[in-house]
Amino acid sequence: MRRVLMVNFGVFLLFCFGFLSNSFGQDYDDSDVNSTTAVYIVTLQQAPTLHLFQQEAEVKRARDNSKHGDTSKFTRPKLPPRNISKSRYWRSRRSAIAQAHDSLLRNALKGEKYIKLYSFHYLINGFAVFVSSQQADKLSKRKEVANVVLDFSVRTATTYTPQFMGLPKGAWVKEGGYETAGEGIVIGFIDTGIDPTHPSFNGTDTSQRQYPIPNHFSGVCEVTPDFPSGSCNRKLVGARHFAESAITRGIFNSSEDYASPFDGDGHGTHTASIAAGNHGVSAVVSGHNFGSASGIAPRAHISVYKALYKSFGGFAADVVAAIDQAAQDGVDILSLSITPNRRPPGVATFFNPLDMAMLSAVKAGIFVVQAAGNTGPSPKSMSSFSPWIFTVGAATHDRVYSNSILLGNNVSIPGIGLALPTDEGKKYTMISALDALKNKSSVVDKDMYVGECQDYDSFDKDLVRGNLLICSYSIRFVLGLSTIKQALAVAKNLTAKGVVFYMDPYVLGFQINPTPMDMPGIIIPSSEDSKVLLKYYNSTLERNGTTKEIVRFGAVAAIAGGQNPNFSDRAPKIMYYSARGPDPEDSLFNDADILKPNLVAPGNSIWGAWSSAATESTEFEGENFAMMSGTSMAAPHVAGVAALIKQKFRKFSPSAIASALSTTSVLFDNKGEAIMAQRAYANPDQTLTPATPFDMGNGFVNATAALDPGLIFDTSFEDYMSFLCGINGSAPAVFNYTGKNCMLRNATISGSDLNLPSITVSRLNNTRSVQRLVTNIAGNETYNVGLIPPFDVLMKVSPTQFSIASGETKLLSVILTAKKNSSIASFGGIKLFGNAGHVVHIPVSVTVKIALKQ
Repeated sequence: MRRVLMVNFGVFLLFCFGFLSNSFGQDYDDSDVNSTTAVYIVTLQQAPTLHLFQQEAEVKRARDNSKHGDTSKFTRPKLPPRNISKSRYWRSRRSAIAQAHDSLLRNALKGEKYIKLYSFHYLINGFAVFVSSQQADKLSKRKEVANVVLDFSVRTATTYTPQFMGLPKGAWVKEGGYETAGEGIVIGFIDTGIDPTHPSFNGTDTSQRQYPIPNHFSGVCEVTPDFPSGSCNRKLVGARHFAESAITRGIFNSSEDYASPFDGDGHGTHTASIAAGNHGVSAVVSGHNFGSASGIAPRAHISVYKALYKSFGGFAADVVAAIDQAAQDGVDILSLSITPNRRPPGVATFFNPLDMAMLSAVKAGIFVVQAAGNTGPSPKSMSSFSPWIFTVGAATHDRVYSNSILLGNNVSIPGIGLALPTDEGKKYTMISALDALKNKSSVVDKDMYVGECQDYDSFDKDLVRGNLLICSYSIRFVLGLSTIKQALAVAKNLTAKGVVFYMDPYVLGFQINPTPMDMPGIIIPSSEDSKVLLKYYNSTLERNGTTKEIVRFGAVAAIAGGQNPNFSDRAPKIMYYSARGPDPEDSLFNDADILKPNLVAPGNSIWGAWSSAATESTEFEGENFAMMSGTSMAAPHVAGVAALIKQKFRKFSPSAIASALSTTSVLFDNKGEAIMAQRAYANPDQTLTPATPFDMGNGFVNATAALDPGLIFDTSFEDYMSFLCGINGSAPAVFNYTGKNCMLRNATISGSDLNLPSITVSRLNNTRSVQRLVTNIAGNETYNVGLIPPFDVLMKVSPTQFSIASGETKLLSVILTAKKNSSIASFGGIKLFGNAGHVVHIPVSVTVKIALKQ
C-alpha cells in the first residue's frame, strides 16, 4: 500500500480507480440512466482465449499421441506465445470476441442505453459495462452469461535494501553483477503510472550499455500530451492507462491527475524503481545526497499499466483490463501493490474477478506478486487470498535515520527528521510558537491551531530570530491540513535557527517516516518525550511577578541532525501494519488451508524514485526521491528477486519461482535471533514477540539462496482447479470463471493437499496425512529430514532420509496427529538438509486440534 502514516486507529491513504476508452455501445446520456446505474463485470460461459488455445493444443496432442504411439514427447502442456498481440490470428480472435460481446449487449438490452467499458478476452471472457441494476439482471438471465459482479474499489497497499539483502556480494555477483541482473525479463506494474523522465528509468545505464528489448514482449507506449513520444525507451518498454470505470462514475478529474500513463501520485514510480530501477542513481533530497539507488533487478525491463489515481484510487474493472493487457503483452512478472477495499463476498475469497484474472495469468506462465495489505496487526487481516498469488508482507531493514535533541539540563530526547544539525552542538534558546505570537489572545481565538506554525503573520519575528521555534505536531499533519514544509518555510521567514516539533498529547500511537528538512529540526514522535520537553521548557521561563508576562526564555537545546544513517538496528522485524494470517477463506472468517503471507521483504522506510509532479506527499513534493513505508514497498522487492530467478531459470513455472523464494527464506535476524513481530499500533517496539508463519509466511526473502534452492515444489493449473472444486458449493463459481465443470473431475483436494512449500491445516481432526512432491533442480544429493512439530501435534515424515538425482522427484508423506484438543494456533516446521549444502524450509501451521477420545 501507500506510505504509512498512522495514528492508533490506523490511518491509511486509500486509492480507487478508473479511465475512459471509446468503446461505447450507445451514445451515453445521463438523463437515460437511473440512480441505480453502476459498473458490472460480466463473464461468459465460453472459455477465454488462453484456455481455448490450450484446449486446442490438447486436442492436437491427443491426435499426435494416437498417431505416434509414444506419448512421452507430447506430454508437456503448451502455452500460447507470450507476445500474442503481434499475431494476426490472435488479433482477429480478440476482435471476434469483442464483436460477440457487443452483439450480446445489443440483443439483451434492445434500445436501451449502456456503456461497454472493456472487452476481456485473454484471461477471462467477458466485459465491463455501465448499466442499471435492472439491466444487469437481464444480462444475468442470458444463457451465454456465467457471472455478473458489481465492480468494487481497490487501494494501493532503494538506496540500501539491495545491500541489506546481500545482492552486491551474493545474487548479483553469482549471475554476472548488477550490469546484467534481470536482463531480458519484463516486470509489469499495475499501479499509478510512472514518471518516464526519472533517471532511474533511462534506457542506457551508468555503464552506457543499451537494453535490448526482449523478443517475447509486444507492449506499446501510449502517446498523449502528458506522455509524449519518446517517453519509453529500452528500459521502459510499455506504458498504458485504464480508467473507464472511474470516468463513467464522474470521479476522474483531469485537472487533478493525468489521462495518461504519467504518474501524478508518486506511488507507481516508487514501486517500479524498487524492483527494477537503474543502478547507481544519486538519491538527492533537500540538497542532501542519501546515497546511490538501485532496483533489485536493475537490468530488468519495466512495463506500466496505470489503473490507480491519486485522488480516488481505483476499481476492479480497470485492474482486470490492465492484467489482461499485461498478459497479452508478454510480461514475465506482474507486481501489484494494490488490494481490494473489502473481503470478497461469496462462497470463497478466491472467487473474485481480480484473483481469477491472476489465476489465468499464472496459467500463462506469469509470476504474480501482490502486497499483503496494510491492515495488520490483527489476525485474518490479509487482503491477498489465493494460493497462486505470491503475497508479501512488510519488514524492516537495519538502516535507521535517528535524530536527537540535547536539552540544557543534559537530557537527550530521541526523534526523527532528515535534518541538518545545529552548529557544532551549540545550544540555542527555544521559544514556543504560542509564546511568540504578536497578540496571543486574538490570534488563538482566530486560529486554534496556530501552534502548528503554518502562518508567518501570526508571529513576532524579533522574538523568534536566531532561536529554535517549538511547534506542535497533530493529526492535521497526517490529514495534510498542516505540513512540515510550511512550518519550515514559516521558521525560515522568521529567521529561526531551527524547528522542534512536539507530539500533540491527544494523538496516541502516532508513527511517521523520517521527513526531509532543509534546516536544523527534529520531530519528537513520543507524547511522553514531548511532555519531558515541554516540562523543561516551562520550568525555565521567567515571568514578571505582577503581569505574569514572560521576561526571559531560559530553555536551550542542540539538535544532533538526522541525515546520516546508522546500521545498528536489529532487523528484520515485522511491521505492525503488515497484514497477517491466517488466510480468510470466506467472509464468515473461516480459515483457508493456505499460508499467507508467503514471505516478507523490506517495506519500511524505503528510498525510491519519486514523480516530479507528485503532490500527495507534501514532504517530498518536487523531489526526485522519497522515503515510503508499506507492503506496497515490500512487494516490488520480491518482484525484483523473482526477475533474477526467472533470468537464471527461464523454464521455471510461477509456482517454481514461488517455491525457490519460499524454501530458502531467512528465519533469523542480523543478530542471529528469531525474527520478531510488532503487535500493536501504539509503541510497537514495546510489543515485540517472535514472528509466526501467520506474520511472515516462510520467512524473510533471501535473494542469493533463492537462485540455488536445490529442491522445488511445483503446482499446476489443474491442481488449483482441483483445489477450487474441493470447496463446498464452489462448482457454479468455478464454472462461471473458468468454464471448468467440477462434476467431470475425478477427485478434488483441499488447500493442505496443494503441492505448496508450506503445510497449513486449519482444522486437524485427529490425524491428517498430506504429501509433497519435490523436484531436484541441482546435482545429485542426499537429504536428511529434521522436524519441529507444532505444539500438541505429533508429526512424522517419511522417508526420513532420501537420495535424489538431478531432475528426479521424490514424494514425502507427512502425518499430523492431534495430541489433545486446542483452538490455539501452533507452528512448527520441516527442514530438509542436503549434503551439498542446500537447506529446504517448510513451515507447518495447525490451528484447531481435535484429538481422538481415549
